[in-house]
Amino acid sequence: MHGTDGSRLVVGVDIGNSTTEACVASIDAPGRVDHLGTALTRTTGVKGTPDNTAGAVTAVRRALEGARRAVADLDEVLLNEATPVISGLAMETITETIITESTMIGHNPSTPGGSGLGVGTTVSIDDLTGNGPLPDGPVIVVVGRGWDFDRVAQVLTAAHERGCELVAAVLAQDDAVLVANRVPVAIPIVDEVGAVERVPLDMVAAVEVALPGRTIRTLSDSYGLATVFGLDPDQTRQVSPVARALTGNRSAVVVRTPAGDVTDRRVPVGELVLTGAGKTLRIDVDAGAEAIMDTLARVQPLDDATGQPGTHVGGMLAQVRDTMTDVTGQPAAEIRIRDVLAIDTFVPREVRGGLAGEVSLENAVALAAMVRTSRSRMQVVADRVAESLGCSARIGGIEGEMAVRGALTTPGTDTPIAILDMGGGSTDAALLLRDGTCTAVHVAGAGELVTKLIDSELALEDRETAEQVKWYPLAKVESFFHLRHEDGSVEFFTEPLPSHVFARVVVMTPDGPVPIRTRHSIDHVVRVRREAKRRVFVVNALRALRQVAPGGSLRMLDFVVLLGGSALDFEIPQMVADALAGQGVVCGTGNVHGTEGPRNAVASGLVDAHASALVGSGEPAA
Repeated sequence: MHGTDGSRLVVGVDIGNSTTEACVASIDAPGRVDHLGTALTRTTGVKGTPDNTAGAVTAVRRALEGARRAVADLDEVLLNEATPVISGLAMETITETIITESTMIGHNPSTPGGSGLGVGTTVSIDDLTGNGPLPDGPVIVVVGRGWDFDRVAQVLTAAHERGCELVAAVLAQDDAVLVANRVPVAIPIVDEVGAVERVPLDMVAAVEVALPGRTIRTLSDSYGLATVFGLDPDQTRQVSPVARALTGNRSAVVVRTPAGDVTDRRVPVGELVLTGAGKTLRIDVDAGAEAIMDTLARVQPLDDATGQPGTHVGGMLAQVRDTMTDVTGQPAAEIRIRDVLAIDTFVPREVRGGLAGEVSLENAVALAAMVRTSRSRMQVVADRVAESLGCSARIGGIEGEMAVRGALTTPGTDTPIAILDMGGGSTDAALLLRDGTCTAVHVAGAGELVTKLIDSELALEDRETAEQVKWYPLAKVESFFHLRHEDGSVEFFTEPLPSHVFARVVVMTPDGPVPIRTRHSIDHVVRVRREAKRRVFVVNALRALRQVAPGGSLRMLDFVVLLGGSALDFEIPQMVADALAGQGVVCGTGNVHGTEGPRNAVASGLVDAHASALVGSGEPAA
């Protein structure tokens, strides 16, 4: 089927990890390309698998509708050779802290009472009622549910007047300030302790409450805990996760029991086995990301990566293969991991023995693994697209090579030109020389891994919130009528802000401020976000460009164009440009056809490559 003028109607389709893009164009007999329109939709299924068919067909139909052309007029669909990327977290040396027969409370009630540090023996408030004998020495009073704040204050006041040495109190209900204002002695009081009935009695304990705007100092310090409880060096080393778990809190309670105290168990993560360049190298994952990436560089190009069975890294890589087997039907033994990206990070681990969900940030290594399946899987997608649309469909080219063709339509660019296609799962680099020679590489790790790092390090346990933190700037709501942006500027409002965002760190989305469920300051959240982007995108940009640059030297590059969905990020392009600034490279965000921004480069490149092939072969368009 051809146009009445002898032209050929084709659609290039770029199936990415997150989105599928289409570019519809008309190619006339001399090979001139007239781009008619573009479309964007979400990718269906795992990239590079038959499930991509539905998204590809939808993108083609939308592109044709936008160009006001009928499906019946379509001659051919050109698909990219998609490489699926799956990322996961492999734990480095995990320290599981078990506080045997002991208790720790380290949550942050919004309004603890009093301030200071109190060290004494835990007793029930029931033991202070009546005229019976009082406990000897410093006392920390534990108040269960059902006690009215006025009644608590009366009992504590009476006990104090009888000579009881009150040093702190732990309450189940939200009454700390009310009680503190009614007792004649200034003591730290922690309230809202949901599991107060599990607080052991007749044990030595410490309660600390910091002044407003400050955080605790003694119980969040390993040596502070050693001083309070008289620990020896070995016990201090073992109890350090407790101190880390309490860091940044305004209040905390630690109760020590004589039996067991703290036991410590280490679970090794295992070895990563990298095969390539005619050799096999092994590296312990607990050596850290830098050592892993150094080892990887020595076996480039990578043929495969495996992990020890029964270890964290072995399980993670096996899961990657199992996932690909499930979605492609290809045997696991035929699936090869062609690249990995290792990043040092932190993951929250619950401290067993805590009563308020205390967590300790443990070292971890995040691993993104790029899996290359057989080309036949993409051919299945092409066959299904052809069947759905009633036209020819085939694989038109490799992503990197097609992207660099699309990037050349950016105003102000020329060959030799390099591109960085930063998507959801992989970062692709390609270099096109003046003689038409093109070199392309794919490296694992992109937007999805950044989202996982943010989610993990901030302990959000909410992918959608982590995605918002990645994409949008932050602010702190300081009153109902103004907020302070992360750059320090202040914005005022004529209408009051919603009550649920008051005094919260918020993400400034296009739909308004969205609160983040975190106790971290805005500076900490910004730091985590920027570090996650730097460790993924800046690191990947440099290592991918070095693989395509002449002689591996970045100074040999002239133009670098940033493409893909992540090039739309409000800070990633500047971070990459800053990293390349010292190399004399012209770096910026692509603008495909001068209208599409960094999107649609691969889809457009597929069309342009097809037109060039027609001209080179002498085949007429019609």
